[in-house]
Amino acid sequence: MKSREEKQQKTDKAWNELYARLEQDGLLPQADAPVKQHFMQSVPLRWAACIALLLAGTVAAWFIKANFYAGEDKLLLANEKGKPTLVTTFEDGSIAYLSEQASVEYPRHFAEDSREIYLKGDAFFEVSSNKQRPFVIETQQARIEVVGTTFNVRSKDNESFSLSVRTGKVKVTSKKSGESVFVTAGQTALLRDDQLRALQTRDFDQFNRYLKFIHFKDQRLSNVVRIINENTDSIQLKISPELGDRLLTVTFHNDSPQTMAQLICLALNLELTVQQNIININQPK
Repeated sequence: MKSREEKQQKTDKAWNELYARLEQDGLLPQADAPVKQHFMQSVPLRWAACIALLLAGTVAAWFIKANFYAGEDKLLLANEKGKPTLVTTFEDGSIAYLSEQASVEYPRHFAEDSREIYLKGDAFFEVSSNKQRPFVIETQQARIEVVGTTFNVRSKDNESFSLSVRTGKVKVTSKKSGESVFVTAGQTALLRDDQLRALQTRDFDQFNRYLKFIHFKDQRLSNVVRIINENTDSIQLKISPELGDRLLTVTFHNDSPQTMAQLICLALNLELTVQQNIININQPK
């Protein structure tokens, strides 16, 4: 009995410390009734791991350096070593999944005739189609030109470069030799010893690795839900229109769509209902 009481006291102390930190950082929903008691009583033990994961993402400033450095007309988003995939959505709806030690520099607003960014490291991209505004990625080794497609870029090593296309078509140009190749779905462009060539892709799991441990920082809820839905076939999430601009910071680690929906609701003080294969996320009644 004494051991059980000691464990309970330690558990209560841990939750109190966690609650105090969340309250200090303004990360708890405001309500007329006292929040602390409701917060403590509404957390089943089976949710302990999920909530710990959510809070690790919510107070991401403790763990991940993913800062926006403001320049006159440029933004730089950088991820650190050993951190989860960092997801960001550009103003045109295109999405970048930054691996550890990767960074992307891009303008506050894309030009009218092109969308140009600069990448260091490894990243996966989902580019929105726009034939009038090609999406251009500059790396140290190559220039990548796309209209609308999904592909993986590996440019961490300054001596090597590869690009694997999952959907669509991409043009890759070596900056040193000026040689270009067109890469289609199922192909990989390799740049080795200043030679650029297209081969059949062997490692198809590379596209999914980015999704296993991902971190959203200050992303619009509509974009988070869109990314979740694009990467699952079984269940789709749906939010009411007025929630789309809510900002969310959260980390997912091999979670199911159901768990991700529950974590979103916990983070933003929302409610969900399930209708067959649709999970609806709404304001609490």
